[in-house]
Amino acid sequence: MTTRRMTVGQALVEFLAHQYTVDGGIRERTIPGILGIFGHGNVAGLGQALKQYNVTDPTLLPYHQARNEQAMVHQAVGFARMHRRRATLAATASVGPGAANMLTGAALATANRMPALLLPSDTFATRVADPVLQQLELPHDIGLQVTDAFRPLSRFFDRVQRPEQLYSIALAAMRVLTDPAETGAVTIALPEDVQAEAVDVPVEFLQDRDWHIRRPAPEKWALKSALSAIRGARKPFIIAGGGVIYSGAEESLRRLVELTGIPVGTSQAGGGSLAWDHPQYLGGVGATGTTAANRLAAEADVVIGIGTRYSDFTTASRSAFQNPDVTFVNINIASFDAYKHGSQLPVIADAGVTLDALREALDGYRVSPEHAARVAVEKRAWDAIADSALSPTGAELPGQPEIIGAIQAASDPRDVVVQAAGSLPGDLHKLWRVRDPLGYHVEYAFSCMGYEIAGGLGAKRGLLALGDDRDVIVMVGDGSYLMLHSELATAVAEGIKIILVLIQNEGYASIGHLSESTGSDRFGTRYRYLDKGARNFESGELLTAVDLAANARSYGIDVVEIRPGARAVEQLSAAIKAAKTSTTSTLIHINSDPFVYAPDGEGWWDVPVAQVSELESTRQARAEYVEQQKMQRPLLG
Repeated sequence: MTTRRMTVGQALVEFLAHQYTVDGGIRERTIPGILGIFGHGNVAGLGQALKQYNVTDPTLLPYHQARNEQAMVHQAVGFARMHRRRATLAATASVGPGAANMLTGAALATANRMPALLLPSDTFATRVADPVLQQLELPHDIGLQVTDAFRPLSRFFDRVQRPEQLYSIALAAMRVLTDPAETGAVTIALPEDVQAEAVDVPVEFLQDRDWHIRRPAPEKWALKSALSAIRGARKPFIIAGGGVIYSGAEESLRRLVELTGIPVGTSQAGGGSLAWDHPQYLGGVGATGTTAANRLAAEADVVIGIGTRYSDFTTASRSAFQNPDVTFVNINIASFDAYKHGSQLPVIADAGVTLDALREALDGYRVSPEHAARVAVEKRAWDAIADSALSPTGAELPGQPEIIGAIQAASDPRDVVVQAAGSLPGDLHKLWRVRDPLGYHVEYAFSCMGYEIAGGLGAKRGLLALGDDRDVIVMVGDGSYLMLHSELATAVAEGIKIILVLIQNEGYASIGHLSESTGSDRFGTRYRYLDKGARNFESGELLTAVDLAANARSYGIDVVEIRPGARAVEQLSAAIKAAKTSTTSTLIHINSDPFVYAPDGEGWWDVPVAQVSELESTRQARAEYVEQQKMQRPLLG
């Protein structure tokens, strides 16, 4: 057996550079780049290896400098979304706090079923210098370290404690990264001494290797049962989730619904499964859904879930489906999701393959003319409501819906909107008119404040890798911006263009609204000066001394400040159009009225309210909550 003498760090870098994902006729590198921040732990291991290959073969595994470890993982997730999970980025961090900073990113990747390869450093495997700087010391288990916190957050976790373990661990990690049913955060902990140790590496380990994405067909019995339920349905309803996008099944979905007339609602991850103006598309469904989708979902006798994990927002906390005899046909490549709600009709298969099989078998089936007419009426009604919400009002402080309308009007059909947290995901789910399968990227499984800029940068990086020059428009509230804006420096350093719209509403607008609905009167949700007498932030002046536009300008990007006034949204559209013609990143700052909400879509979200309280507002909220709870159903279908 031919071998090469290499360090573990060098062997891992070269191994990763030769891994390929194959999806039908598409073959691309699984890990085309690595993000990193070097410190004690990885500077002499992976850091040395990346330096060495940068000198000898710069294209092997390109290195991208980052500013925050959490943001590195967010970039990997944004990148993976644009590649429909066929490719992602690796991320390396140093021992202790560097590794700990990646934990939020790991949880986000796993919650979203998105591949990300994490390579956190670890303390000495030999314990020759024990304890080292930044090492945890837990008397009850001296072997526990920061990296062990990745175990419950990862779909795969292992620690390379001896150089010879690298081979089996790296191969197992790649299997999970490229398995659509298992993917998520994949973590390989790398002790700092092991990274630098030499080992005789078999050349076979370093050669090109293909990982084929599984696209399993439905089993005959499962398909037959699903078809029987659908054919017997009077009011079927489809929920299209992220699995439709990841399997590239949007065309298969379109052909099925045009054949059958079955209406479609989408989860956040499923945005883009159908174009917004398609006759069968009723918009988002669930807690942040439209009246059109929610009314048809409430009456549905057969709900066909396609690639959805059925979050509480999608099911409106199990209140969305009110038909007492509702049946769930759950099509999902992961059995964990296919069996949700006690479904007796799980179809464990690829979304695209199954949709094609359904279309062929359902030839001749179509919903009744009465049901088709109902779908058309509800769609027209919601479209009219959305038209009104998206239109400029001329108010000095525009509401978020009309800000969305201005951005929509200035964007191109293939542009990508990126968002994650606050009130924007709900408003976008109802109002953003998606025109391209990749045009809607709202991270809502983890809804992580701070994802937006890093995730948007990753999405743009992913598009550039595909030779796609469409624009990425990041929408971010002031709360999320303050959480994590450091990757603006990365965008500047690499000349990666993104367009950011920073909506200043002086606080946590979404939580403020939620706080009000649960009887807590927006406590602690506005950005104000401390009222030292009252010991709270409720009555002080607004915190206007903090200048977020100036902060963004300090990174070296173009900044456009839109002042409050009747022409604010008109100026916003003009600024978006100008930013699209620029070759550099632009941030557009606009103030909004946090008390202007998107139209009600008749959805509900279960957030428990205190059972007893001395506050009248809480007692009233509790009474309303108890009434809403009566709509919840066990959803055993």
